[in-house]
Amino acid sequence: MMKTVRLFIRVVDKVSEWIGLAVSVLMPAMVVVLTYEVVARYVFERPTIWVYNTAIFMFGYCGLLGGAYVLKYGEHINVDVLHGRLSPRGKAIMDTSTGLLFFFIIVLLIIYSWKEVVISAGLNEHSPTEWGPPMTHFKLMITVGAFLLLMQGIANWIRSLNRAIKNRDLEK
Repeated sequence: MMKTVRLFIRVVDKVSEWIGLAVSVLMPAMVVVLTYEVVARYVFERPTIWVYNTAIFMFGYCGLLGGAYVLKYGEHINVDVLHGRLSPRGKAIMDTSTGLLFFFIIVLLIIYSWKEVVISAGLNEHSPTEWGPPMTHFKLMITVGAFLLLMQGIANWIRSLNRAIKNRDLEK
């Protein structure tokens, strides 16, 4: 049983790492796209119709798909007023209990965002801009990102539960 749990945690960590690093290239790409728009608009007086949506998609993908990477490393927003003063075991106990609220919220996000994906696909929804790209892929990334967050949250929760019960890290 513990081998399966450790394997699950390793796989989730690797997936979070890989996807986080993969989407990180979108930030510099977004800067290039926005620079292109500035030059096209102000130097050549030929603005584009596609840069606005493309930049929004790139930024959104970074945030949505990079969330699990951030959670893996504990770089997310945390209220350290109480948490920072606790012992490692106290932190683990707090993380284990607050993790249940996290799971509830993320599962709701997955359910409702999936409903939006189905509606968007059924309506063949497009952006209301001049370019009008399809929106279903972007809404799908909300669901995928929430699922990745859920998986990383479960892996972190198992680590915290082990720390809370045994007062030591989960062996690899």
